[in-house]
Amino acid sequence: MRAPSTVLGPVVRVLTAGRPRRSPRALSASVQVQVPVAVPAPAAAAGPRQAASVLAPVGLLVVLLAGWELYARLGSVSPVILPSPSAIASSLVDDRALLWTNFTVTAGEALGGIGLAVIGALALAGAIHFSRSLRLAVYPLLVASQAVPLVLLAPLLVAWLGFGLAPKLSIVVLVSFFPILVATLDGLAATDPDLLKLVRTLGATRWQAFVSVEAPNALPGVFTGARVAVVFSLIGAFLAEWSGASRGLGLLVEQAIPQLDTARAAAAVALLGGFALLLFGGLGLAERRLLPWTRTVSR
Repeated sequence: MRAPSTVLGPVVRVLTAGRPRRSPRALSASVQVQVPVAVPAPAAAAGPRQAASVLAPVGLLVVLLAGWELYARLGSVSPVILPSPSAIASSLVDDRALLWTNFTVTAGEALGGIGLAVIGALALAGAIHFSRSLRLAVYPLLVASQAVPLVLLAPLLVAWLGFGLAPKLSIVVLVSFFPILVATLDGLAATDPDLLKLVRTLGATRWQAFVSVEAPNALPGVFTGARVAVVFSLIGAFLAEWSGASRGLGLLVEQAIPQLDTARAAAAVALLGGFALLLFGGLGLAERRLLPWTRTVSR
């Protein structure tokens, strides 16, 4: 992905500070970089597209819920096995205090784990990017670690670390770390080589080129990996609570199923799914706000 002129300008000014000026002809002869020009989208077309992006999933959800409700009411499946959407909605209202108390625990575990995973993944991605020998030694082990079943690992971590917060955070970090690492490494590797040649021609060191060019280029990959990881983080926190916890949505579901209260269990899962959508959409909005040049390049 090529960096826009809004990002390239400050980089060039920083790197050329205190250096003798070169003529534009000499600079263009040494390195030629194609910089995309931001073309604003028609304002009239933005409204219908935004409305369609909201109405399409909402309409599909309404159709699916209507079909589910009709099948649950007219079908031969017991409500204990398949609760209707209306029963789940009633549970969301009637058990809102219980659901909210356990939801805050699971959400805190997921957010804490994803934060630690982002910090660790970025640090390791930078080290691997600078050291080929480290990449050859560590990367295959990380890939192999993703084949370890989480349902087997979670009870072991609980046995090693106890029933507190530590095993939950560890499981969330384990399931969230790899997507962020891979997406960040791909973003670093996809840096425009012409842009790197330009900053090196201007006298930038390896570290300066990394900070001013490669790291900004990898930021969209970081957000992509984080959006994938937030879904896995909630699954990891949920399974960790199944393995041993005193509070949380995972424990609530584990207790509700033997009591044949499947509507409450489904309500907990629906609450977790809504939170995943909120985190996913929030990260997408943050990316558009913090990295506006990615929208320009995609257009």
